[in-house]
Amino acid sequence: MAGPRARRGSGLGLLALSTLGLCLMLQVGAKRPPKTPPCPPSCSCTRDTAFCVDSKAVPRNLPSEVISLTLVNAAFSEIQDGAFSHLPLLQFLLLNSNKFTLIGDNAFTGLSHLQYLSLANNNLQTLPRDIFRPLDILSDLDLRGNSLNCDCKVKWLVEWLAHTNTTVAPIYCASPPRFQEHKVQDLPLREFDCITTDFVLYQTLSFPAVSAEPFLYSSDLYLALAQPGASACTILKWDYVERQLRDYDRIPAPSAVHCKPMVVDSQLYVVVAQLFGGSYIYHWDPNTTRFTKLQDIDPQRVRKPNDLEAFRIDGDWYFAVADSSKAGATSLYRWHQNGFYSHQALHAWHRDTDLEFVDGEGKPRLIVSSSSQAPVIYQWSRTQKQFVAQGEVTQVPDAQAVKHFRAGRDSYLCLSRYIGDSKILRWEGTRFSEVQALPSRGSLALQPFLVGGRRYLALGSDFSFTQIYQWDEGRQKFVRFQELAVQAPRAFCYMPAGDAQLLLAPSFKGQTLVYRHVVVDLSA
Repeated sequence: MAGPRARRGSGLGLLALSTLGLCLMLQVGAKRPPKTPPCPPSCSCTRDTAFCVDSKAVPRNLPSEVISLTLVNAAFSEIQDGAFSHLPLLQFLLLNSNKFTLIGDNAFTGLSHLQYLSLANNNLQTLPRDIFRPLDILSDLDLRGNSLNCDCKVKWLVEWLAHTNTTVAPIYCASPPRFQEHKVQDLPLREFDCITTDFVLYQTLSFPAVSAEPFLYSSDLYLALAQPGASACTILKWDYVERQLRDYDRIPAPSAVHCKPMVVDSQLYVVVAQLFGGSYIYHWDPNTTRFTKLQDIDPQRVRKPNDLEAFRIDGDWYFAVADSSKAGATSLYRWHQNGFYSHQALHAWHRDTDLEFVDGEGKPRLIVSSSSQAPVIYQWSRTQKQFVAQGEVTQVPDAQAVKHFRAGRDSYLCLSRYIGDSKILRWEGTRFSEVQALPSRGSLALQPFLVGGRRYLALGSDFSFTQIYQWDEGRQKFVRFQELAVQAPRAFCYMPAGDAQLLLAPSFKGQTLVYRHVVVDLSA
C-alpha cells in the first residue's frame, strides 16, 4: 500500500498534465491574425479589389478573389493573350486612360464573370475579331476616346453592335476620311467591301510549254500541253485525291505548237499541230489504253500552224487551223463518220496567228487575227454551210491574239499586240469601238476569263511580268489587279478542278505555272 508521500507525488503529476493540456487547447483555439493579401508594389489592394498605377505588365500576384481591377497609366502598350486568366472571378475591368495599341485575340479568355469593361481613351485603331465573344454576361462596354480605323477589320464590330445586349457608349471613327466622325453603330454594312481575291502559286510543272487545253473524258479531267522542247504533246490527269496534275500519257510531236483535244461521239481525238514534219490527228484507244495515229493533215494546205480552234455548229464538229506561213491557208476541217476532212480554205497567205470562235445571237462567227493585216470576221452561212467574210476590225492594224467576252448585254474583243498597246473593243451594233488601251509591249498572249462572277484578263509579255486585270463593272473597263512572275507566256488557260479554280500559264522560256484563285475575306 502506497504511503502519503507517494500519493502527493501522483497528484502533482496529474495537475501538471492537466495544466499542459489546457494550455495546448488554448493555443489551438486561439485565432491567428489575418494575412495581408499579396499586392504588387504598383498596386493598392483589398481582398477583392486592386488599383494599379504605372504597372509594367498585368500584375500576376493579385488575390484570386479580386473582382475589380483598375490599370491606370500602364507602362506597356499591348494586352497579350490570357492576360487576366489568373483572375477568373473578375467582374469589373477598367483599362481606360492608358496607351494600349494592341489587344491579343484571346486577351479576355476565362473571364466568364466579367460585367463591366472600360477600354476608353487608349490608342486602339482596331480590335481583334470576336474579342468580346467569351464575355457571356458583359453588360457595359466603353470604347470611347480611341482612334478607330473603320475599315474591314472593324466590320465584325458593326455587326456585333447591332445584335448585342451589352450597353455600349457611342464610339466614332477616326479614319478613313469617308467615315471620319461617323458613329460606328450607324455604319451601314453594305459600305464595307471586304471580299477580295488573289492568284497564288499552286503547282509548278517543271517544263516549258506553248499551249494548254483542259478537257473532260469519261468523267475525268485532263490537260493537254504542247511541249516542243520535249518533242511531245503531254497529257496530264487531275488527281482529285491529291488535288494535283499528274503525268498520264505522251504523244510524239517533235515540233508541237498546239495540241487540241476533241471528244466526238464519246471518242477522244487530239489534233497535233506542228511547225515541221506535218500535223496529225490521234485517237485514244480505250482497249489498248494508248493513242494511235488516225490521219494526217494536208501539209500543202497547212504549212506553219500557229493556233487551233474546235467548235460545233448545228450538231457538226469542226476544227480550224490558223496558218502563219506566206504560202499556207487558214483552213476548216469537218468531222464525218470516221475522220476529219478538209471543208474550207478561209484565209490564204496572210500569216494568221490566232483564231476565236464566237457563237452569239444564233450567228456563229470566226475571227482570224494576223500579223500582216487587221483581224477578219467570218460569219457562218447556213445555206452554204461555210464561213463568209463579214468585215475587218479596222481599229487594230495587226494582232497576235484575239479573244472575246460578254459583260451584261455587250460583246467585247480583246486583241494583243507585240508592238503597241493591246486593245479592248466593244461591239456597237454595226462596228467595234475602242474602249481601252493596255500597255503590252512584247505581248503574244492574252485571255479573258470568268471566276465566280468576277471577270479577269491575263496579259502576258516577253519583256515584263504578266499583268492580271479585273473588270470594273461601273467604269466598264479593266483595272490592274495583280502581277504574276511568268516568263514569256504563250497562252493562258482557266481550268476549274473541283473546288479549285486554276489559271495555267504555259511558258516558252521557263516552267509552266499553275495558279489558284482564292477568295480572301479582309474582315476575318
